[in-house]
Amino acid sequence: MSITNDLQPQSLLDTSLAHTFPPHFLWGAATAAYQIEGAAYEDGRGLSIWDHFAATPGKTYRGENGDIAANHYHLVQQDTDLMTRLGLGAYRFSIAWPRILPHGRGTINTVGLDFYERLVDSLLARGIKPFATLYHWDLPLTLQQEGGWVNRDTASAFADYAEIVVKRLGDRVEGWITLNEPWCSAYLGYGIGVHAPGIQDRQAAIDAAHHLLLAHGLAVPRIRAHNTPTAQVGITLNCTPITAADDRPETQRDVEHADAFANRWFLDPLFRGAYPDTLFATLGLTPPPIQEGDFSIISAPLDFLGVNYYTRSVVRGAAAPPPADAPETVRPVPGACYTDIGWEIYSQGLADLLVRLHQDYPIPNMWVTENGAAFQDLWDGNDQVNDPRRVEYLRGHIQALAQALQQGVPLRGYFVWSLMDNFEWAEGYSKRFGIVYVDYPTQRRIIKESGHWYAVFLAAFRQAYQP
Repeated sequence: MSITNDLQPQSLLDTSLAHTFPPHFLWGAATAAYQIEGAAYEDGRGLSIWDHFAATPGKTYRGENGDIAANHYHLVQQDTDLMTRLGLGAYRFSIAWPRILPHGRGTINTVGLDFYERLVDSLLARGIKPFATLYHWDLPLTLQQEGGWVNRDTASAFADYAEIVVKRLGDRVEGWITLNEPWCSAYLGYGIGVHAPGIQDRQAAIDAAHHLLLAHGLAVPRIRAHNTPTAQVGITLNCTPITAADDRPETQRDVEHADAFANRWFLDPLFRGAYPDTLFATLGLTPPPIQEGDFSIISAPLDFLGVNYYTRSVVRGAAAPPPADAPETVRPVPGACYTDIGWEIYSQGLADLLVRLHQDYPIPNMWVTENGAAFQDLWDGNDQVNDPRRVEYLRGHIQALAQALQQGVPLRGYFVWSLMDNFEWAEGYSKRFGIVYVDYPTQRRIIKESGHWYAVFLAAFRQAYQP
């Protein structure tokens, strides 16, 4: 099926938008290993916390799991061909720790490394720059049985694993991301238990977060030791702009508390070498077990920050200050539109967030490493999936990128979430984020209207800089 465009009324606008970006800007799409690979019990892969969590009754939608997912492990060449058809300049994927080290440490599963080497080489052969995420939530189950991220030793195990991977692939990978959204790993996984490993202990979340940050810091110099000189190293955070619902003093107080919890909990130690002053007190918890030298490790200079943006939070002050993780929010926001997962569509928040990060922190470069929306996509059974709301979502958020660049943000690229429909964690297969539709029974891929729009946009971008 060829790439076509049925969006003629917007074509001139979109071409003009494509021409506002600098020639070095990289456009791509992102995925994560457990969400697409499948082959959960093949070629020596060990169990992860998500295998165990999804197998626990009541934890995921209809008990669904990533055993097969989008079968990317077996369809990797087909999927890289698909990326070429879309015109991607870069592809962000994650490496499954238990596929490399089935028990988190010890014997290396070289077959697992072989798979990622084939993927990287396939990307490079197609002129697509590989960006690898070393941890996207699939902790080896053996390490969880030893305490998981609450155990400080897991940080050292992660650094060992990172070095093993980079020794094999560091001569070819353009960018390395240590962790994806450690806030989610810590709070959703250990604090409220809606993600793996399913622990409900808010203090454990605080301790896990510190060890995740430590793992990142320990890994950075070991990644750099085996990279090409031009390779970049960073971390990806999910950031949520906090908007005040009114100008009352109690609202400003709660906005500051919510921002410390949602954003500064990880931003401050990475770029300021300390946690927010009042964070743990407003949570009603104690600080994590910080050892001497931890912050110098955690705040080692980075080449970039990856920013995942989906929505904002509108906070309204309460009479008595609530815990920082439970502000009073306005839902629904009057006049707002929402995605199928219940997140407000607010593209201006992306521009505001990027500008704020640039102004408040010494970040040398930024990438939007995830941005996308879930909608109820319907396939016609042939070659058509119409998703006009996702087209509008992408257009609006790409316009926000242009706005941020105009305000001096050192933004280097954008990865749409996601390349294809996939296992959406606790939501199972009920939510579709892809610009490519996956018919799970047959594993057929169908480029959605949004995928066609993105392809035409990227073609217009490339054309702008052809000699």
